[in-house]
Amino acid sequence: MSRAWSFDRFGLEHLRLVEVDEPAPGPGQVTLAVTACSVNYRDTLMVAGQYDPRMPLPLVPLSDGVGRVVAVGEGVDRVAVGDRVAATFAPRWIAGEPERSIVRLSRGGPLPGMLAERRTLDAEGVVKVPEHLTDEEAATLPCAALTAWSSLVTEGNVTAGSTVLVQGTGGVSLFALQLGKLLGARVMITSSSDEKLERARALGADATLNYRTTPEWGRPAAKWAGDGVDLVVEVGGAKTFEESLKAVRMGGIVSLIGNLSGSTAPVPLTRILMSQVRVQGILVGHRAGFEAMNRALAAHPTVHPVVDRVFAFEEAPEALRHLRSGDHFGKVVIRVA
Repeated sequence: MSRAWSFDRFGLEHLRLVEVDEPAPGPGQVTLAVTACSVNYRDTLMVAGQYDPRMPLPLVPLSDGVGRVVAVGEGVDRVAVGDRVAATFAPRWIAGEPERSIVRLSRGGPLPGMLAERRTLDAEGVVKVPEHLTDEEAATLPCAALTAWSSLVTEGNVTAGSTVLVQGTGGVSLFALQLGKLLGARVMITSSSDEKLERARALGADATLNYRTTPEWGRPAAKWAGDGVDLVVEVGGAKTFEESLKAVRMGGIVSLIGNLSGSTAPVPLTRILMSQVRVQGILVGHRAGFEAMNRALAAHPTVHPVVDRVFAFEEAPEALRHLRSGDHFGKVVIRVA
């Protein structure tokens, strides 16, 4: 028997630590001793019933987790006992364009998540992680880091000399800052906190902008880049989308990732049309992208994910509350082992 956090009714107050009997790996499967998990905003919505109120319950939450392989089933040759691996968000999405039937089977809902001491998973849905990262750092990669990579590299074609505008200082945004600098781009970052902006400068941000003191930040951002940025990492949603369109250059890209300020807004179609702007939705990414990102990180061992705070396994509900508060800078992590 091992322990896992699970909820059978929506609401953080119903998240319970329970004992479960994790099965031995069957053909094509591996069993992990989970060492760390990280929390995404999606996880807080899932537990609250705000992501999909029809989600079948009970459910073990959290999409992100890393651990050591302790057993492998018949036919597994991608990984071996002792390997340190992370679970992928959509375990059947290996490469190429997404398919609805594949992407809808995502970890942490509807598939069981990683907030458990042991997990038995399909071997095709795990990826070895860079050796220079701690377990807590590696646990932040599957969703936030890969989302940033998909935005900048897989879909955004960001290269040396590109200009990137990043919104906020959450997990995806700070990964976009770090990966953008790794690629040789110039990066501007926004926040409502001057203290967080100063910390972002220490991470390499070329320019910062406080959107509380400059609520119409789109044109100043465009002027900073010359005539608009090449790529906007859009995590705000309804209340920030129009400013993103003002900030992006003609022919540029707005990577639509989050909807923290709402999911429904009037869309200025003329601005998109007349500037030939591409609005690209990003749904995390595929395994091939994850592996490519890990190779890039392994080649730059001075780059480490920004971990805001690490909670004990028994403190999992507090970790979700902390993320929901918005006080974090970077990723919120739960140490399992």
